[in-house]
Amino acid sequence: MAFELEHDWQAHLATPRARVGERAKTHLLILLCVAWIFLGLVGHEPWKPDEAQTISIVKNMVQGQGLLVPVAAGQQSIEYPPLYYWSAAASGKLLSGILPLHDAARLINSLWMTITLLMVGMLGRELWGVGIGRQITFIFIASIGLIASSHLLMPQVASLAGLSMALYALALAKRRPLRAAALLGSGIGISFLATGVASALIVLITMALLPILFAQWRSKSFAIVAILSLMVASPWLLTWPWLLFNAEPGHFNNWWQDSMRGSATINHPYIMRTLLWYAWPALPIAAWGTWRYRANLLNKPKMQLLLVFSAASFVIIGLMFERREIQILPLLLPLAVLAGGSVETLRRGAAGALDWFGLLLFGMMGSLIWLGWFAMLTGTPAKIAERMQFLAATQEAHLNILALAAALTVTIIWLFVVANSKRSNRGALTNWAVGMTMAWGLLMTLWLPWIDNARSYKNVFEDLSKAMPAEYSCINSYGIGMAQTALLDYYTDLVIQPQSAPASHNPACDLYLIQDDSRHASLTPGDNWQLIWSGNRALDRRESFHLFVRRE
Repeated sequence: MAFELEHDWQAHLATPRARVGERAKTHLLILLCVAWIFLGLVGHEPWKPDEAQTISIVKNMVQGQGLLVPVAAGQQSIEYPPLYYWSAAASGKLLSGILPLHDAARLINSLWMTITLLMVGMLGRELWGVGIGRQITFIFIASIGLIASSHLLMPQVASLAGLSMALYALALAKRRPLRAAALLGSGIGISFLATGVASALIVLITMALLPILFAQWRSKSFAIVAILSLMVASPWLLTWPWLLFNAEPGHFNNWWQDSMRGSATINHPYIMRTLLWYAWPALPIAAWGTWRYRANLLNKPKMQLLLVFSAASFVIIGLMFERREIQILPLLLPLAVLAGGSVETLRRGAAGALDWFGLLLFGMMGSLIWLGWFAMLTGTPAKIAERMQFLAATQEAHLNILALAAALTVTIIWLFVVANSKRSNRGALTNWAVGMTMAWGLLMTLWLPWIDNARSYKNVFEDLSKAMPAEYSCINSYGIGMAQTALLDYYTDLVIQPQSAPASHNPACDLYLIQDDSRHASLTPGDNWQLIWSGNRALDRRESFHLFVRRE
């Protein structure tokens, strides 16, 4: 059976053109998704901690190194497989003549998030019917935790695309088994090659539990889908590990042991606490949907699929991933799908409260962002300008005509949508999605230079590079964090030799770099070392760097 992607796009995201207003709604969705995806992808340096290791790995790959062994400077073992790094390096190499490497590499997120949003929309249509795919896409992009995470150089962005593909394929399995098998196998493979065994296990456990727990999934058709999907996934699952094992058996063994060991802590309480804000507004609507459809949770295949995928994701993330907000992304998929399918059942008062809360929240955020930008530019109001200068660690004002035009555009679109939207359940979701895009867009246009100035390590490490002697043998180091080591490699190409204590050193090295923490006593390597440079990020009151040279 042919894989008709064009047909699926028309059938699963668009709705019949004969219906009044549907074309305009679809155009709004596409425009909103484009703005949501691209705003914030370029224009800032790699930020600690999330992007530091990634940009070091991408830099090495662009230079032809570490293609099978994605290890950042300072790392001893492989953290994630190389698919995302390969794609980011390809994007970086292709566009590096136009953009800085980090911006060029970060643009690959536009591809991965386009796949994710496409799969989420088609999944909603498959499970709930015509027009619901658009609503689920709206509520997905309105999720507070998604928007920042999806614009970072992180492998979890590619993993999310693979998991959304696999979840859609499971929903499609009964109606289009061959197409579902191809998508399911590819989704398993992408999630595995992006973030490792744990992500693939989410899908594999879901596939195994569905027929075990529910009779509706015990069919010959689903068995064929499962078998064919594993055949499709096999090249994804086996090729890179086999190449790594033959080329670098030590790295393979360490990676495999780390993958099987999982997290050092049980993170489920952390996940539940974080979801209270991370998955808003999908979480409260999904909670209502769970109560509203409680009689069918174990009877309807679509509810069974969402329930089992949620449970598998929750257990695996809590046991096998480290405690980081970005690891919770897979849970947004079933929550958004259930919320989008339940929003029409919300009582009018609850939907109105959600809508007004979103209008007030994003109206206030937009006003404050514009006010802060105006204060920095003009110095009025003085108190706000003073506070903004403190937070940005600079008194420099930025007036970028293109950024200003983009900020005005997203603000006008939000005002237009709010003024013309009807007070309805679906309208509340649309207002949340447009409001979230507006607030993010304003931050990434008006405030981005100041946010970047406060978070970037570029200036401090470039100053360090200028302070380096013309000739030296090597560099001892102590206390340099993993993220700082990776960014030091990206900006300066300096290779450091970590020491176990400030007083210890490699006698062959004539330089010593120490990262200090203001919460502890100042560290010095000894009396026979002379301080020649100190530096820190403009807003960082705790972390500082000191470069020493050995006395003659």
